[in-house]
Amino acid sequence: MNDTFFSFEVIKTDPETGARAGILHTPHGDIETPVYMPVGTQATVKGLLPRDVKAAGSQIILSNTYHLYMRPGDDIVKAAGGLHKFMNWDGPILTDSGGFQVFSLADLNKITDDGVWFSSNVDGSKHFFTPEKAMEVEENLGADIIMAFDQCSEYGYTHEQAKRAMERTGKWLERCAAYHKNPAQALFPIVQGNMYEDLRAESVARCLPYAKHGIAIGGLSVGEPKEIMYSMLDFLQPRLPTDVPRYLMGVGSPDCLIEGTMRGIDMFDCVLATRVARNGTALTSRGKVVVRNGRYKADFSPLDEECDCYCCKNYTKAYLRHLVNTGEILGATLLSLHNITFLHKLMRGLRGAILGGYLKEFAADFYRKYEGR
Repeated sequence: MNDTFFSFEVIKTDPETGARAGILHTPHGDIETPVYMPVGTQATVKGLLPRDVKAAGSQIILSNTYHLYMRPGDDIVKAAGGLHKFMNWDGPILTDSGGFQVFSLADLNKITDDGVWFSSNVDGSKHFFTPEKAMEVEENLGADIIMAFDQCSEYGYTHEQAKRAMERTGKWLERCAAYHKNPAQALFPIVQGNMYEDLRAESVARCLPYAKHGIAIGGLSVGEPKEIMYSMLDFLQPRLPTDVPRYLMGVGSPDCLIEGTMRGIDMFDCVLATRVARNGTALTSRGKVVVRNGRYKADFSPLDEECDCYCCKNYTKAYLRHLVNTGEILGATLLSLHNITFLHKLMRGLRGAILGGYLKEFAADFYRKYEGR
């Protein structure tokens, strides 16, 4: 995949699993894959300064079209010079289409083939999102990578319900592609189809003509058991294009990052790292640490002996517990910084293992420590 603004090269593929180490070139910098993308829903990774997000190892961040359309408005972001200037982030940015939020957050009124009527979660005002509207908003936001407008079907949908959503997603993709004109923005189609292999296969076929720069997999990690998600990724892997990055949407726990990478996924995003941090939980090389627990009251050891982030180099579990239990903002900030640093280190380790030819050994060693296997 090559053009003026975007190109993707696979440096090495693991012959046993199909895991890939690559480089995605974008207008705002190169991205080494596989990569985890922190989520900055409201044009900020919650609780962290952009300089610290970058220092933690973040190559690209994700922002949310729906929320920024609601507040402050995509027109305001455009007037500010786009998301990069608005939020002072000079690296690549990805925006989703808002489709997931339209269906999951809003008081949904009506889905039609034309678009979706919904009520704002902010003030209850009525809005109509079409594929063209989603593209207009994403163009105003100015991210490097943008998502097509899709209908995400819930786990538990019948085959007929999932089929209707998948077919509508395909038709909306055609309209998104027809409206999309900015060559400095890479449009990713989204594979839907719920947990039905025939629908997923059809969705891939519908996406392929539009997967010039990348392809995304939506509608997983929506409540189904992880084994079902992994099985669907196994099914999809040989059907996905090999010359563009593959993006698994909304997935970011350490085990899912490993299992997704080992099934040929190149890009991941998830709010988990910062969300659990705000609840007082850290992801460490020895598993999750819930620092608010009483066992850490007089524990003056670092959060993770194997981590060299600012939090682990300077603070103890006892201090972090104190911050969390007194509601101090610094607690969430330090834990968030650690968690995204931890996930970036994991992704660098996976990439190095692919390049070095020891991926399965790396994964087994990680699990041995993280889950006590």
